[in-house]
Amino acid sequence: MISKENILASAKKTILSESKAIAKLTEFLDENFIEATQNIYKSNGRLVVTGIGKSAIIAQKMVATFNSTGTPSLFLHASEAIHGDLGMVQNDDIIICISKSGNSPEIKVLVPLLKRFGNTLIAITGNMSSFLAKGSDFILNTTVESEACPNNLAPTNSTTAQLVMGDAIAVCLMEMRDFKPEDFAVYHPGGALGKKLLLRVKDMLEHTLKPMVAPDASIKKVIFEISEKRLGVTAVVDQDKIVGIITDGDIRRMLNDRDSFSDLTAKDIMTKNPKLIPSTAMVVEALNILEDFSITQLVVVDNGEYKGVLHLHDILKEGIV
Repeated sequence: MISKENILASAKKTILSESKAIAKLTEFLDENFIEATQNIYKSNGRLVVTGIGKSAIIAQKMVATFNSTGTPSLFLHASEAIHGDLGMVQNDDIIICISKSGNSPEIKVLVPLLKRFGNTLIAITGNMSSFLAKGSDFILNTTVESEACPNNLAPTNSTTAQLVMGDAIAVCLMEMRDFKPEDFAVYHPGGALGKKLLLRVKDMLEHTLKPMVAPDASIKKVIFEISEKRLGVTAVVDQDKIVGIITDGDIRRMLNDRDSFSDLTAKDIMTKNPKLIPSTAMVVEALNILEDFSITQLVVVDNGEYKGVLHLHDILKEGIV
């Protein structure tokens, strides 16, 4: 059996080998990369990414990245392309073809067909003298000295290099388009990521649960309000203005400190100047405030008007954290 030490040594060797291959890519970036990226940016069509074998899997990941960052893209499997799927390619589309060797049979059939349509062809290849390289308008060099595979056979360093080259294009396009978080949110409306980017405080407020008491309210009234609204807190409101809050923690501390509370009112135990947040704020901003001040509730106020309470538990239920 291989030892634990050898397993770790092999893993580290693989990671270092791939990181070296990636770092080498910076030496290959030239005018081809600039012009290829500019052509994609200026294109009125889509970006079609194609490949065969492991390169086809990398192509699918590239398409996912491009689509989510503002570059309309689609995946075209090289073998399916020559059996009818070429029909999805339109006149203004730009095509990225990925192949380590650049000489596979499918690529040799596909490249002339693509050139016949007049589409701009960008090669991502590790063989600069290949059929693909010679038939392309722009060549992005992803040459690797060897694979991390001990037999130098399984695509490892080469596919990682292809993936990183695609990411480099995608990031450049994002910067050229001044692609902002709110733009990203448009393409990621679901899941925790979408909620972080899109969900606002007002979207989480339960307007029927708006706990409030007057400053002179009895402690019994305060306890009843906190219990009834089930938010663990009540705002103290005087003439439509928030003057403080009382949490269930304040109630517990009061009970620990006093044997009787019949002479107390809300203003005697409330916390003045509570943390406020507008309803238009992003929920992730509210979460940061809650974490920074180690509190569980925020009072929501718009232009001085009390809107409700946002509770940490509600944020957690949304799966944002």
